[in-house]
Amino acid sequence: MCSISGIYAPRGLSQTDRDSLGGMNGSLKHRGPDASDLYIEDRVALCHNRLAVVDPTGGAQPMQRKWKGRTYTIVYNGEIYNTDEVKGELTREGVTFSTHSDTEAVLYAYAVWGEDCPLHLNGIFAFAVWDGQRLFCARDRMGVKPFFFARVGDTFLFASEIKSLLSHSGVAPVLDARGVWELLYLSPTILPGSGIFRDIQSLLPAERMTVDEGGLCRSVYWQVEAAPFTDSRDDAVDHVRYLLTDAIRRQLVSDVPLCTFLSGGLDSSIVSAVAAESYRRQGRRLATYSFEYEDNDYAPTLFQPNRDDEYAVRMAKEIGSRHRVLVAPTEAVAEELLPAMLSRDYPGQADIDSSLRYFCGEVRREHTVALSGECADEIFGGYPWFYRPEMTGRDFFPWIHDPTARMGLFDPRKVRAEEGYHYLKGVYRRTVDATSVLEGEGEDDRRARIGTKLSVDYFMASLLERKDRMSMAHGLEVRVPFSDHRILEYVYNVPWHIKFEGGVEKALLRNAMASYLPDFVLNRKKSPYPKTHNPAYEETVRKKLLSRLARDHSPLGDLLQKDAIRSLTEGANLTWLGQLMARPQLYAWLYQLDTWLEHYRVQIAL
Repeated sequence: MCSISGIYAPRGLSQTDRDSLGGMNGSLKHRGPDASDLYIEDRVALCHNRLAVVDPTGGAQPMQRKWKGRTYTIVYNGEIYNTDEVKGELTREGVTFSTHSDTEAVLYAYAVWGEDCPLHLNGIFAFAVWDGQRLFCARDRMGVKPFFFARVGDTFLFASEIKSLLSHSGVAPVLDARGVWELLYLSPTILPGSGIFRDIQSLLPAERMTVDEGGLCRSVYWQVEAAPFTDSRDDAVDHVRYLLTDAIRRQLVSDVPLCTFLSGGLDSSIVSAVAAESYRRQGRRLATYSFEYEDNDYAPTLFQPNRDDEYAVRMAKEIGSRHRVLVAPTEAVAEELLPAMLSRDYPGQADIDSSLRYFCGEVRREHTVALSGECADEIFGGYPWFYRPEMTGRDFFPWIHDPTARMGLFDPRKVRAEEGYHYLKGVYRRTVDATSVLEGEGEDDRRARIGTKLSVDYFMASLLERKDRMSMAHGLEVRVPFSDHRILEYVYNVPWHIKFEGGVEKALLRNAMASYLPDFVLNRKKSPYPKTHNPAYEETVRKKLLSRLARDHSPLGDLLQKDAIRSLTEGANLTWLGQLMARPQLYAWLYQLDTWLEHYRVQIAL
């Protein structure tokens, strides 16, 4: 994993462009602590920071190769899991490789196959290739790796993170009405293709783009399509088992220490069990980690019925891993709120972000690569909106229970609340209408497809962004085997009665992987990423927020309804995101929002 950034100026790089390169690349050093370099010519500059994972000696970037008389230069962030197959195909085309790195495979893939090169790749990636005439850019199918871009006149800028683009003096931190509505109504999710700021965009998952003197040309090279399902129930179970075990084993390739995140839940236990089995066959022992909080006693709830640590430790014993429970101190979770916001470049999931950032720093002390269980719920139907019609039938994003209650904290005239609500209702409806369905299929299957579309485009995108930013803040590469596009392609068309067999969430996944799991995990009810229930944490973030708002020039204070915030900080509850973000997380999020507005010098242009 690495960072990429660069500039293409069809009329030649200006002095401002050249002066900005150091800041653009330097702001991303955390993503690639092992090496840093750049390629520059009259019209193009390509910057790279490297985290060496595969072929540490041969994979330096920017990488340049010649093919049939043309020179190609690449900056690339990601991992290709079918590198051997791609190299085999390219070798038959006449390519001779000089390294073992996947970077060289991606570079030659573009040289030989052109714009269709992403279709040959199984992996997580964002890259840009300069061929002397145009810049070609692409992002992986599921959007695991980030790619942001902006335009300053006819000059094109790109980067792995928003902060890099803001390092260029031509990109201003302006937040227009849509950006305000995204933050206040949708956070921590954002709209597909958004860069929050008015002048910053993101490549969509599975999108490619060419940039030349004529401008930008964007296209989607892959998407999930509804198709009739012809396999049997047992075929589906067998094929899912094959796809998932193959994805996990492919993602174990690393020339540096690798571990897995093991919460003791279904998804992480599957990843860890398959990984541990592969390691045993090689005479190696897998390392696993689980996460908990200091003094985190809490009463079980329907949403979070039990603690992770007891399940994680039991599961680690079952698979024979070397397990460690990492405990986040309350003070550290609070102090990481500002760094977590800076890592994401806008307020996200408050201490759900900050704790993960802390944990990733601890994991990075011994490991450079980790495997994690994200994306299973979105693909296999693990959320209630997949099977509760009232959640997808109310014309707003189903994980936001009461959008008007959120906006009740803010002065409706200053944030144009009513207009924003109708705008985002329209976005929701267009997303539902764009879902690929089969004519005449049953309501349960149609609802499941809509649930998948919403979950993948919004909820999963947010979780992947969180995992990328919080891990790469410490130069830790986290891989997500469930994001293998082959799994989504197949499972999308499996009938709902197979996915939800016996009324059990993710029944298809449980049935497929039953031979890898003990019953206490196989039948465990979904439990989300843990949060702290320590009263000391809530009091700490409440004081942080009140201290910010007490200043004469609090940017957030100008937007808030004074009575609403007073009621909140005196103990009234408000659910921000399901049960995951409640009052303590809202205190923390508002604190992040105020510091973000100030630190980034955000200009609000409503």
